[in-house]
Amino acid sequence: MRFVIALLLAVSLAPAGLRAQETEIPNVIRDQISAFQADDFGAAFDYASPTIKRLFGTAERFGQMVQNGYPMVYRPADVQMLELRDMGAARVQRVMIRDDGGRLHFLDYQMVPSEDGWQINGVQIVRAAQVGA
Repeated sequence: MRFVIALLLAVSLAPAGLRAQETEIPNVIRDQISAFQADDFGAAFDYASPTIKRLFGTAERFGQMVQNGYPMVYRPADVQMLELRDMGAARVQRVMIRDDGGRLHFLDYQMVPSEDGWQINGVQIVRAAQVGA
């Protein structure tokens, strides 16, 4: 019981900016995934950081990369946000995705702040040995 009270107290005293990140960052990821599900690569590309935009150049090439390299992100059956970690100025959001075949995938989304809010700066598939680490 003391743990629950301490946890509630810690959450209520957390800086407003940190609490905003805890909702803003998952929303950016969910919105990008929704854009992929609608085959709206332009909207999905808008959530990418300038580094990613320079790397792929066009929304179409970006969309092709996701379709081929991250099919679980392109067409997920279920998406759940897990822990959010600090990484200097960036944050890393772990996401659990169930694909349409029922397989679970864990991904780390690196998020960076920008003038436009949080943007996705890369996604790493987490191997089974790294899950829970």
